[in-house]
Amino acid sequence: MEQELLFEEEFVKEPKTKSELKMEKLTIKDLPGVGAATAEKLESAGFRDLMSVAVATLGEIVETTGVSESVARKMINAARDSMKMGFETGTEILRKRELVTKINTGSAAFNALMGGGFETGAITECFGEFGSGKTQMGHLLAVNTLASDPEATVVYIDTENTFRPERIKQFAVGADLDSDQTLARIMVAKAYNSDHQMLLAEKIDSLITEQGKKVKLIVVDSLTSHFRAEFIGRGTLAERQQKLNRHMHVLSRIASSHNICVYVTNQVMAKPDQFFGDPTTSIGGHIVAHASTFRIYLRKGKKGTRVAKLIDAPNLPDAEVCFEVTENGLRDVA
Repeated sequence: MEQELLFEEEFVKEPKTKSELKMEKLTIKDLPGVGAATAEKLESAGFRDLMSVAVATLGEIVETTGVSESVARKMINAARDSMKMGFETGTEILRKRELVTKINTGSAAFNALMGGGFETGAITECFGEFGSGKTQMGHLLAVNTLASDPEATVVYIDTENTFRPERIKQFAVGADLDSDQTLARIMVAKAYNSDHQMLLAEKIDSLITEQGKKVKLIVVDSLTSHFRAEFIGRGTLAERQQKLNRHMHVLSRIASSHNICVYVTNQVMAKPDQFFGDPTTSIGGHIVAHASTFRIYLRKGKKGTRVAKLIDAPNLPDAEVCFEVTENGLRDVA
């Protein structure tokens, strides 16, 4: 009787299409030109599924595996053919956008500026001079992310030795969280140079897929510190920008594929040829600007306040708000 019921249950299910069967069976090892050694190289570089190969560039596959360009092209094309990577309707995109969540800042004005909070599935760049509150915002977003989801994990890539567990504990008290449990759910890694920083970003994928961590926020503080220190002079500018571009693309891919909020802080410099207006501009040029979904300029205000100016967003108008950083979080300034 049980066998008959199982047979009937299987019989009434809708038959799967060829593309669905193909997607279930295919793995990286099934791609043309991929043997055991090549598959191991791909997985160690973060290419663990067909989607990661499908969205990779030709140069990335060649550099990772050492195969020729023709073989790499066949691998990418085969991965793309097995995935549904064609056009979608606006309705389908809108349905996917319903999965996007917003991370609360604790300030009603700041939330309104960001359309409800910091968005998942996107990169938000925050730049400003020292003491403008960039690192404070990273600590606060980490705590608020953990407060909104009891299963969430935060990844913090520290390049300037600015992560302070004592500050996390203060914000945790303000959010009515257990400070020790909050710290235990934040995974911190110190990056000692630009290559180490890029490697740490690539390893986040394995935290999610292999260790089963529910990563909801990635903080990189700061994004350009090592790149700025290691590549000096105009002669190294092209190489620096290429590496920075690759790093941003890795972060963008992780944000998009796992619906994660990526928050990066950026250093600034002063334009010596600008005589009127604010001469402050961010490091990284157009590479960082184009790769970031949202861009916020933080500066010091009057009487210890901070001013956040949204200067780039795909669906929000440019505006600015004033807030204050307190011991337990952000507070609106009347």
